[in-house]
Amino acid sequence: MSRPLVFRIRRFSLDDGPGIRTVAFFKGCPLECAWCHNPEGKAPEAQLLIQDSRCIQCGECERVCPREASQPCSVCGRCFEACPPGARSLCGVHHPVQELVQILLKDRMFFGSSNGGVTFSGGEPTLHMEYVADVAKCLQESGVHVALETCGHFSWEAFRTRLLPFVDLVLYDLKLLNSAEHLQYTGVGNEIILENLLRLRREKGLRITMRTPLIPGITDTPANLSNLRHFLHQAGLNDHRLLPFNPYLPAFQIQGAEPCRSTSTMP
Repeated sequence: MSRPLVFRIRRFSLDDGPGIRTVAFFKGCPLECAWCHNPEGKAPEAQLLIQDSRCIQCGECERVCPREASQPCSVCGRCFEACPPGARSLCGVHHPVQELVQILLKDRMFFGSSNGGVTFSGGEPTLHMEYVADVAKCLQESGVHVALETCGHFSWEAFRTRLLPFVDLVLYDLKLLNSAEHLQYTGVGNEIILENLLRLRREKGLRITMRTPLIPGITDTPANLSNLRHFLHQAGLNDHRLLPFNPYLPAFQIQGAEPCRSTSTMP
């Protein structure tokens, strides 16, 4: 796995755990969800994000680009530095551990007054187990509540011994209970995800919030929701949130080191 890259830091979030939170989004994900709302977070490598709606066709990007037309983008950064309207930006930045900790602690005063904290999201943060654990440890030592959003597809032993000790809350995504359907719509079966969830359930003192995105015709079917409810009830997991589907999402084209294109304005 390449070095950990953060593609977004969202401050004052109210949807990623209790209270006011700062969320760090990591690049790289083992799933290929058909409805992914963070497609720029799928690949672990840095990429170039192009927002066509901001482009003024000035040609500055072509003027400074060092590559030949037939060569793939190396994400050197020259074009987004030269772009007058800011239509190009780097998707994925590496921060040394202490640097990221200081960024995440900027809103510490709001965490305390709202019972908030920091949430690691993605992509999939467990792809960067050692790095995220180091950051989480520093945050906990500073008295900050730490939450982790995960798809559940990770190495259990590495997670349990390295990262779990520094996590207060796990926001666990469970999309489809039928493994064949899970494979069809996310690119992987759900056996590892279910096994990890049941193991996690046995950990004492850990709060787990289950989350299911309501994707029309896929995850929101009566059969899937009924099966999920029965499975979670049997497992003793009663904190289950249904997340509404957002149809107004930016469309990206991401191919290796090629640019990520968006036809709508990003925040």
